[in-house]
Amino acid sequence: MTFYPNEKLGLFIDGANLYSAARNLDFDIDYKRLLEEFRKRGRLIRANYYTALIESEEYTPIRPLIDWLDYNGFKVITKAAKEYTDDSGRRRIKGDMDVDLAIDVMEAADYLDHIVLFSGDGDFKKVVEAVQRKGVRVSVVSTLKSSPPMAADDLRRQADTFIELQDLGKLVGRERRQRDYDDADSDDDE
Repeated sequence: MTFYPNEKLGLFIDGANLYSAARNLDFDIDYKRLLEEFRKRGRLIRANYYTALIESEEYTPIRPLIDWLDYNGFKVITKAAKEYTDDSGRRRIKGDMDVDLAIDVMEAADYLDHIVLFSGDGDFKKVVEAVQRKGVRVSVVSTLKSSPPMAADDLRRQADTFIELQDLGKLVGRERRQRDYDDADSDDDE
C-alpha cells in the first residue's frame, strides 16, 4: 500500500458492504483501530460511514455502532431503508447508499489527495474513474478471499491500489462476536 505522509486522506465506507465482507472473513472491524491506522498513513481529513436504517423500529442492532461512530471521528450518513418480504416469505431490508456515497466522493475529490473506498461494489467503478481524472488516487478495500469474492473485478482493476480486507483485518480487526442480528440476515443491514 502506497500512502504518503502529507497526503490528505478520506475514508468512504459502504457500511453494508464492509460488514458483509468482514463477516465472510469471520472478523469484525474495530473502527477505533481503523481510524488510528489511516491516521498513521496520511492526514485523515474525512471518515464517512454510510448505512440505511429501518426508521419504523424503535431499536436496531446497528444503532450502538452508529452512535459510537458519530461521537468518535466519523460522519455517519444514513437514510431510511425499505422493508419487504421476499418470495420465500423472509423479511428483507433494502437500503441503497451508492448515490450518496458517489456524490460525496466526487465532491471530496476537490480537497483530497487520496480516497480510500471500503466497498467491492462494481457500481463504483465510474466514480473511481472520474475522481482519478481529477488527479486523486483511489484505494479500494474489499476481499477476494471470501466465498464468493466480494470485490468486483472491474472496480479492483480501476483502483490505483487494491487492499485485501483480510490483510488489513490483521491491523484493524477483532474476533467476530455473535450478534442477535446475524440470524436476521438482510440485504443491507449495516
